[in-house]
Amino acid sequence: PEKTLSFSCGVLLIFLSLSSPLHILSDHYLFSAHMVQHVIITLIAPPLLIIGTPGWLISPIFQKKPILKTFKLIFSPLIAIIFFNFVFSIWHIPALYELSVKYHWVHVSEHILFVLAAIIMWWPLCSQISEVPRLIYPLQMMYLFVMSLAQVIVFGIITFASDPIYVHYVEAPRIWNISPLVDQQLGGIIMKVGSGFLFLALLIVAFFKWANQSNQHDHFKS
Repeated sequence: PEKTLSFSCGVLLIFLSLSSPLHILSDHYLFSAHMVQHVIITLIAPPLLIIGTPGWLISPIFQKKPILKTFKLIFSPLIAIIFFNFVFSIWHIPALYELSVKYHWVHVSEHILFVLAAIIMWWPLCSQISEVPRLIYPLQMMYLFVMSLAQVIVFGIITFASDPIYVHYVEAPRIWNISPLVDQQLGGIIMKVGSGFLFLALLIVAFFKWANQSNQHDHFKS
C-alpha cells in the first residue's frame, strides 16, 4: 500500500504539473511558475516514483551482466551528479530555453530529459534493489552536500542579473504586477534555495540515520 501510494503520488504530481493551470502560467506568463514546475518534476516526483516501484518488478532487468554494468555506471554518484546538473543547466541557456517555449515538441523532450536525469540523480539515494543499491549514509551525506552546491553559478546568474535574460517572459502578458526581472529573480530563488534546503535537510536526516545505525551496531557488539 505504501509503495502504491508513493508511485501514484509521483505520477499524479507530474500529471498536475504538466496539465494544470501551473503549466499555462509557466508556458505563457511567469518564469517563476516554470521553476515551480521544474521543482516538482525533478525534486519531488522522481524519488516518489523510485520508492514506489517494487524491487521485484525491476530486478529481472539487471540479471544480465552487461546490462547490470551499464546501469551501475549510469547510476554511479559521479555520473549522476554530472549528468543531472549538465542537463538542467544547459536547458537554461537562453537560446535553448527560447527554443523550448517556442516549439512544443522541444519542450516535451526537455521535460522527459529532466525526469530521466532526475531519476538517475535520485537513484543513489532511493534505490529499492540490491543489484544497484543506494549509497551508505556517509556517502549519501557527501552526495547531498555536493548537490546542494551544484548549479550555484547558473542560478546565481539568473537571480542576480540586472536585466531579464529570457525574451519570452519579457514579451509575455504581465499578471499580478510582477515585472519580468522580479519574476526571473523569484524563479532563481525558488529553484536554487528550494533544492538547497531540500538536499541539506536530507543530509541531516542521513546523518541521524547513520548515527542511529552506528549506535545500534555498538550496542550489538557490547
